[in-house]
Amino acid sequence: MQAYLLAPRFRGNRAKQIASAVLLAAALVLSITARMVPGFAQWYSTHLYPVWVGSLGRLTGYLPFSAAEILLYLLLAAIALRAVRSAADIRKKQAGYKGAGWDLLLLVAALCFLYVVNCGINYHRDSFSECSGIQAEEYTADELKAVCQWLTDKVADYAGSVPRGPNGGMVLKLDLEDNAAEAMRALKDEYPELEGYYPQPKELMNSWILSVQNLSGVYSPFTIEANYNGDMQDYNIPFTACHELSHLRGFMQEQEANFIAFLACSGSEEEAFAYSGYLMGWIHCMNVLYRADYDAWEEVRSQLPQEAEQDLKLNREFWAEYDGRIAEVSNRVNDTYLKANGQSDGVKSYNRMVDLIVAYYERDGR
Repeated sequence: MQAYLLAPRFRGNRAKQIASAVLLAAALVLSITARMVPGFAQWYSTHLYPVWVGSLGRLTGYLPFSAAEILLYLLLAAIALRAVRSAADIRKKQAGYKGAGWDLLLLVAALCFLYVVNCGINYHRDSFSECSGIQAEEYTADELKAVCQWLTDKVADYAGSVPRGPNGGMVLKLDLEDNAAEAMRALKDEYPELEGYYPQPKELMNSWILSVQNLSGVYSPFTIEANYNGDMQDYNIPFTACHELSHLRGFMQEQEANFIAFLACSGSEEEAFAYSGYLMGWIHCMNVLYRADYDAWEEVRSQLPQEAEQDLKLNREFWAEYDGRIAEVSNRVNDTYLKANGQSDGVKSYNRMVDLIVAYYERDGR
């Protein structure tokens, strides 16, 4: 009688084993193909990936909250309940607890598959630089200084006109979600590779999750959503939202996502977006100029308007609250992740957007 009652569980475990094996095998084959077969990742990114964005991404895009965040909470709750149930099975010497391991394997397999088809393959597609023709080239410190001066002037143009709060920091008083999607859609005429469906980016209900990891935003390949940290200084938010949305066009390289966000924000008719784009570009470019020519950096740095100085001060104070072991571990994990996906510079690759901004300035920005 006991064996009869357990038989359905064993049959269920067998199905989980088969499903897990199929999903993991598919993820592995697709990953290897993307790396080894020329042209496959580009074809996939421009033909199949947009289908997932237009279906699953559109579905989750209708939700007013981050589906990824809610699913994370539900997953943690389910794991806790499954652990309690398995512990009870062990105490009763029942075989049901063995299914917990297969449940976990199936979950991992499903997540691996979703990651590969909605993110991993895209790391091996043609870069935005190749698609757009904006090619990064070597440049001198003087050329970089000219770019920094241009960005400083642009920041000054907008710093005094954006809304500000009692503490002097910029305050977003517009519909961030709709304007971010619109800023990305506006790029399609000049950059056809960015044409496509853009859902609204989502602010996490509990942005602390990102703050403790020193993250301003995250793209969820499991729900095809662009999520951002709503607790950070407002000048960061438009740029971050556009950065995460750029991943929905298949451009996963962080330096390119930063550059696309710069293009989207700086080209927006909304002053808050333009200010966000130019100030974030200024920060990245000035960091590189600091190392290349300190005297030039000091000269340009002194010209930053006081309003922008206050934004930077508030930003430093915000992130200082979260400096700690979790942030350090998160940075190491992110560094390893980027290197594993072909970005040999790791987290330093975020600064490579400077190369593209300089190339853009030389071509169009003067």
